[in-house]
Amino acid sequence: MNTDRHHPQVYSIAAHRGFADALVAGLVPRYADPDFGLSRLTLLLPSSRAARTISEAFIRLSGEMGVPGMLMPRMAIVGDLDLDETLGPLIDPLGASDIPPAVEPTRRWLELAELLRIEMEAQSRTVPGSAALLRLAREMAATMDRLLVEEIAPDELLSDRVLDLLAGSLSQHWQDSIRLFARVQARWLAHLQERGNVDTATRRNLLFHRAAKRWREQPPETPIIAAGVTSAAPALARLLRVIADLPQGAVILPDLDLTMDDAAWDELGLAGQSDEPGGPVFARGDALTHPQYHLKLLLNRMGVNREEVQPWHRKGIGAAPWQRSHAISSLFLPPEASKVWVDLPAEKRRLAGVRLMTAPNGESEAQAVALLVREALEQPGKRVAVITPDRVLARRVVRHLERWNIAADDSAGTPLHLTAAGRFLLQLAELASEDLAPVELIAALAHPLVKRGEERRAWLENLRAFERRLRGPRPAPGFEPLARLAARAGVAEWWEGVVPLLEAMIPETPEVALADALDSLILAAEALAGEEIWAKEDGRALSRFVEDIRAEARAAGTVVERGDLHAALRDAMEQIAVRPPYGGHPRIAIYGLLESRMTRADLVICAGLNEGTWPGVPGSDPLLAPAILRALGVPGSDFRIGLAAHDLAGALGAPEVVLSRAERDIDGPAIPSRFLLRIEALLGENAGQYRETRALEFGNEIDKAKGEIAPYARPKPDPDAELRDVPIKVTALDRLLGDPYQFYASEILHLRSLDPLDADPYSDPAFKGTLAHAVLERWHKARKTDPAAAILPVAEEVLGEHNLHPLMTGLWKPRLFAALEWVAEEIAAQEGAGREVVAVEQKGSMEYQGVRVYGRADRIDRMPDGSLAIVDYKTGKPPSAAQAEAGFALQLGLQGLIAREGDFGGLSGEAAAFEYWSLAKNKEGGFGYVDVPMKVGNKKSGLLPEEFLPAHEEFLARAIRDYIKGREPFTARLNPNYPGYDDYDQLMRLEEWLIRLADSEGESE
Repeated sequence: MNTDRHHPQVYSIAAHRGFADALVAGLVPRYADPDFGLSRLTLLLPSSRAARTISEAFIRLSGEMGVPGMLMPRMAIVGDLDLDETLGPLIDPLGASDIPPAVEPTRRWLELAELLRIEMEAQSRTVPGSAALLRLAREMAATMDRLLVEEIAPDELLSDRVLDLLAGSLSQHWQDSIRLFARVQARWLAHLQERGNVDTATRRNLLFHRAAKRWREQPPETPIIAAGVTSAAPALARLLRVIADLPQGAVILPDLDLTMDDAAWDELGLAGQSDEPGGPVFARGDALTHPQYHLKLLLNRMGVNREEVQPWHRKGIGAAPWQRSHAISSLFLPPEASKVWVDLPAEKRRLAGVRLMTAPNGESEAQAVALLVREALEQPGKRVAVITPDRVLARRVVRHLERWNIAADDSAGTPLHLTAAGRFLLQLAELASEDLAPVELIAALAHPLVKRGEERRAWLENLRAFERRLRGPRPAPGFEPLARLAARAGVAEWWEGVVPLLEAMIPETPEVALADALDSLILAAEALAGEEIWAKEDGRALSRFVEDIRAEARAAGTVVERGDLHAALRDAMEQIAVRPPYGGHPRIAIYGLLESRMTRADLVICAGLNEGTWPGVPGSDPLLAPAILRALGVPGSDFRIGLAAHDLAGALGAPEVVLSRAERDIDGPAIPSRFLLRIEALLGENAGQYRETRALEFGNEIDKAKGEIAPYARPKPDPDAELRDVPIKVTALDRLLGDPYQFYASEILHLRSLDPLDADPYSDPAFKGTLAHAVLERWHKARKTDPAAAILPVAEEVLGEHNLHPLMTGLWKPRLFAALEWVAEEIAAQEGAGREVVAVEQKGSMEYQGVRVYGRADRIDRMPDGSLAIVDYKTGKPPSAAQAEAGFALQLGLQGLIAREGDFGGLSGEAAAFEYWSLAKNKEGGFGYVDVPMKVGNKKSGLLPEEFLPAHEEFLARAIRDYIKGREPFTARLNPNYPGYDDYDQLMRLEEWLIRLADSEGESE
């Protein structure tokens, strides 16, 4: 190092050298002592992750040098608010009693929410729900930290430059927001002053200031090196300047571009340095998204000119060719400077060792990345790093590596709400919020942590029986309706044991204290899962989360709305990352962007290079307008894009680099990252030479079935004679003739489609039909004892027994009641003419050619001439006469045959009338009409009345002859015009053969 102290000692390690290894390679020969090693050296590092990275670099160098051991330097952590890290003891010693303690972040968050509510009520503003209010409080805390880190005092919100904006072009929304922010911040600062606390960011600034003052006045006798610290916070920048001026101090920066010409450097913008006294320090045209911008800002705040920065001449293990740094510099030139690309020499374009990979979708990308990792591990000693901000993609890569028994840890961790323990607590919270909703109830009780061990099998058997009975529309709220369902499912005793576990968890009031809600949730979780919920790393993280929230919420008196409990806890859990314990493969690392800084591997795979992912979408501050932030001297939100660009620039310095993206994501086509587009533009027509296709091809082949796959044929099952001999239901004959496979699946295989949990009753015609039939049945039975019984009170009673969706109540109920009144009036008129209702919902059967035919009639009337009328109620449009003639609607005719050849509970006779009574809208605009499925009146198609029963008898005889007693196969979709259900389409694998069938039929025509 240069010992000339006329200039600050600031160095830059070029991207191609590899920061950690190059740093160590330079520190060891200068500071290693034969007796004490590096123990006299102090390294000031940005984060705990950086300390681990540097430690690994020292170990690698020791192995390279053949040294059996080495005394490591002291590593002090500056800390990172983004990583939720605190300062190390060098900066924040235990005896720092002269600086006020920082308020607990959770306590601050909860109290800010309450202050926001008070202030919004005082301003007569609409107060959002508790979950949204807590979310706004978190965003406000982040904004306050942002201002505090930049040393923006609260009174600066009332400075002339801000007031001028308020009186000028700012919209009313932003004016209201900044006033709300300023008033809440004032209240909060008053609370802090009463307690003798300060915010964490303020305390960090004070600690940095004290350390800088101490070292300036009494320089340490041992060397201090700040390495990899790029935060441009003013207080930290001043501390770094002091370190750079120490006799044995130095600041070492990563990837500062010393080759960029002055014009390009100036094009980056003001970067915290005003052109004139008192002028703005950030301009609208500043290149915030450039990877060098935050380094220029740091140098400006340190008071260091770029020309004073010296290049670091050591390189580490696995350094890339020097031309790579030239190419990276050219790649990220500002707009005006990038015009030199036209005449750029080849050595500054060269990206040898870099490959570009474009996958069709995220799953293919993860598969190809895993294959590249697998291939690299075949080479002894080769290290691989996968860097991506997309945690879903990272998890996919981890899962793909497991197929080769390769354990890889995602160092960025998994959000707590996605872990097993976190998800279980959230499911219980959702259950409490949704008042025992079916989906949430079954999900919570079936969670893998519940009743683990010997009792889980019996638990799941009871739960599955209960679930079968619970399927369909949501029951009425409360435990009593669920108890009735459990009794009908035969698991009443099991449910009685479940109820006490859940009762205390369900709040009785619309609002609940957050601490009390957590108490009840934890009691329920422990009763259901025991110690399993706390057993692993996610459980330990959940334990810390719960204790923190519960203690601070009780102290702050935080209250949440019952329906917002789940959302509030989920938002809080999203902020907690659960990192896996060590134990993954030693040569594989999977990083997020923050974790990847300062790391180096032989092969670096940068994945997820799509716009919105890398870089992410810059979020605007919800409380302070961008113009206000600029006026206050705070860089805009695009600043983080520049940090993401710097992360990519550092990764590009590896010996081998793969840049990967997917053409589509879950939302549709994806846009390539702006960084990737610049790389392709720099490479120009030579970009095709850098394509990585082999991994994608292997990925396509790896799961491809070997050999030729025979196309799936149209199903034509042919069961044995004894299996065919089944009874025929009156509603199943048309299915047997129109689509025999459906009959086979339902009546021979006895397969039934399950209703969904918490089904939407309004969109379910079958459920509406069941309700209407239940009303009519109960009303008809009531009329047996009271002929004057009104139908609408009965309907109110029946509908009241079901927890109907409000939409259904509002839209369908009036239509239903109008149709029911029509039914009552029509029956009264017919009874006056001598027609009598003699049976309702009556079961009947007959034997025909040795086969039992059975069914249920909605209604049977006795006509004045003694014959019978078969009536079927429909809530929608009834089948037409043409459908009956084609054999697609045979229910009424078969019921007529049963009345003639068999009986309906002792009632038999000749059926002469067949009617559909529809409750749908009629031609006059009202509701309810009668339709006859025969060729009568003005109808031009259908069966004549005298042909009706003989035709049905012929249909029945043919079905028995061909299918029940014969050997005709049960061909899928035999009649494509049959309007059947689609319950068995997946079972018959319809889409695999239907298109070929359509093609062959088209060719034959």
